[in-house]
Amino acid sequence: MKKYKYSSYDIADIGDYLKVFACTAVMSQPIMSIIINMPQSQQTQVGFGILYNLVKYTAPAFIFGILYTTIRTSDLNGHFSYFKHLQKNWSNLFVPTIWWTLIYLLGMPWLQQGNKFNSFGTFCWQFINGNAAPHLWYNTMMLQFIILMPFFWLISRYVRNNIKRGFAVAIVTLILYLSWLAFYDYYVFHGVHQNDWYLLDRVFISFFIYAVFGVLAWQFRSYFNQFITKFWWLIVVIFILCFIWTNYELSQFGYPVNFYNAPYYKPSMTFYCLAAFCLYQVRKRQINSLRIFHFLAIYAYRAYLANVFWNQLVWHGLNMQYHAKFHPFLTLFGCWLLTWILSFSSAYLLHMWWTKVKKMIARNTHLYI
Repeated sequence: MKKYKYSSYDIADIGDYLKVFACTAVMSQPIMSIIINMPQSQQTQVGFGILYNLVKYTAPAFIFGILYTTIRTSDLNGHFSYFKHLQKNWSNLFVPTIWWTLIYLLGMPWLQQGNKFNSFGTFCWQFINGNAAPHLWYNTMMLQFIILMPFFWLISRYVRNNIKRGFAVAIVTLILYLSWLAFYDYYVFHGVHQNDWYLLDRVFISFFIYAVFGVLAWQFRSYFNQFITKFWWLIVVIFILCFIWTNYELSQFGYPVNFYNAPYYKPSMTFYCLAAFCLYQVRKRQINSLRIFHFLAIYAYRAYLANVFWNQLVWHGLNMQYHAKFHPFLTLFGCWLLTWILSFSSAYLLHMWWTKVKKMIARNTHLYI
């Protein structure tokens, strides 16, 4: 199977595109949650419910993108070094996570989910379980995939270019995941363990299918690309039907619209997310665009960590609550745009600042020694 014609790591692949699109879209969710909790007409609630379902591909897309890009770069490099993988992600993901979690817990404690911390023990528990802010549940889960990357590398080595093995892995993964969805739907989603098992939504198994399919999408990229190109119309039909399906399910819960009733862990949302993963813009080979998206993808995760912080400052600082009463959709898009600009700008500037600080420390330490 042929590699990509270019061997450069400074241009984007489908994983980079998915990361940027996912990060951009997911920034709208906390804003929609704030606005929908205000008194709104049924028509406005329906509109926000549809928009919320529309961007639900975001978290699965990020997992898919992370696995696709990691397996791609390791495959092109010829080997996978777990130590280097952890070393790279320690600075790129774990350190920003630690700092932003502290900022949310100490600087914006009202954002905590579930029980608020009232002791050192509960502070530590809130720190690691993803309840420090509304979006950090996903962070807790995503870091599990970083730690478990050797397992997915083994899957990659197992299937290689063997289409039968790849098909078998895909089928087994799909069956196991649908079984997990049935279990979650019965016991957790409005089930008997809704309140005490809610942390299951951030265990890696909840998004396992997207990680495995990200691995398979790279290993069988020729077939994958060819299928998407040839049957794009079928993917569009599936996308539309699943989107209608998810909105129908949400409408069955009545009013007021509650975003809790639009979870990721349903067959409708799973197939909707998988249909959303396409290669259209990557296949256009617009190199300038590819480099821009690769640059944005580098800072996408750090921008994601920061987005609720900036969202809160924009919301309270510009009195968005007042505007949301009269122009909820304009308020959403205005707050969304400002949050995106501030999040990516802060991610880049903080990275540049921290890089200079580390160089200064290293230089002074060397001189001292």
